[in-house]
Amino acid sequence: MEHDRRDRRELLERLRASGALRADWAATFAVVDRAWFLPDLMWPYDMGSRSSRAVDRCADPAAWYGCADADVPITVQWDDGHHHGTGPGRVPSSSVSMPSVVASMLAGLDIRPGHRALEIGTGSGWNAGLLAHRLGDDRVVTVEVDEAVAEAARKRLNQHGLHPAVVTGDGLLGFAAAAPYDRIIATAGLRRIPFTWVEQTGPSGLILAPWGTAFGNTDHLIRLTVSDDGRTASGRLSAPVEFMKIRSQRHQVDQPAYLPHGFPGDATTATTTLTAGDLGVDSRHPFTTAAGLLVPDCTLMADRRGNHVSTWLYSLNDHSWAATVLTDGTPRSTVHQSGPRRLWDELTSAHHWWTQNNHPGPDRFGLTITPEGQTPWIDTPANPIPRT
Repeated sequence: MEHDRRDRRELLERLRASGALRADWAATFAVVDRAWFLPDLMWPYDMGSRSSRAVDRCADPAAWYGCADADVPITVQWDDGHHHGTGPGRVPSSSVSMPSVVASMLAGLDIRPGHRALEIGTGSGWNAGLLAHRLGDDRVVTVEVDEAVAEAARKRLNQHGLHPAVVTGDGLLGFAAAAPYDRIIATAGLRRIPFTWVEQTGPSGLILAPWGTAFGNTDHLIRLTVSDDGRTASGRLSAPVEFMKIRSQRHQVDQPAYLPHGFPGDATTATTTLTAGDLGVDSRHPFTTAAGLLVPDCTLMADRRGNHVSTWLYSLNDHSWAATVLTDGTPRSTVHQSGPRRLWDELTSAHHWWTQNNHPGPDRFGLTITPEGQTPWIDTPANPIPRT
């Protein structure tokens, strides 16, 4: 049965008009249909309600195509494949990104004829299909950690005449057998960018990835340029994005491990003048990027109830924690801290540094990747930010 794809045509036109879809990618997006890569049962994400719902092509094909042709992200796997039933699962583990995000990322990759590309995170296969159509099958490798996801993507790609190399493996290792690459693109969020990718990228090549700290859930795109000698890669943060994290870099806090004897345990007390507004716990806030860089390996959890915000900090490299209840309109709050790290003190120092440096936003920060790890900086790579 044929379906009216007016929504798809209108979406492509909007993407072109907005500048997200560049002219050199327009023909590829017109040919390589996102709907080819979507399963019959999928879970589009509603940006307004921040929730997912099931849509089944067999039960309601019109609704299914409407979602396939909308600028929304769509989850296609939950809980690493252990989810059953039609309702949403607990943790999304494979998805198809918003077309506007896909188009913008591919534009930022600055693909040229003859380039070789490595994609980290095959997912549904749509992004790999776009790359293969543009560059040619023999110039694209895509790596997927989940064997079932990789096989489904390979099948869908091949059904539509697209045959990039689909490799099942750990994307953090790249794929050395086909290196060097001119471009590497990651479609899963990262906390740490492996030097392996730098080693597998040719001189002056580009690496594009969603990157963020453990402090919050929001990532930013980072575009790294590999040095001529291939020993470093450096670049600045740009647009905010939300991607599911690469599986080996997820973190999950087990609160009983931090408080085996209950709250407050052996915590010490202090006072703070920081407020919920200072920390941006209710919305995206420019301080959270700085906080994540200045207070590494730490995650913030906040729960608002009326005018009270229960706020917790957890260290991810030991069992240090800090907690307070921030109340709107109250200038001082009591803070409890436990463990070798004084996390609230670190956060307070980070906020002081951020204020003293004129409240820098994410676009002033960048990373340099070397064999020793990743070094964050502000304004230029020559100006590494301090650790609190």
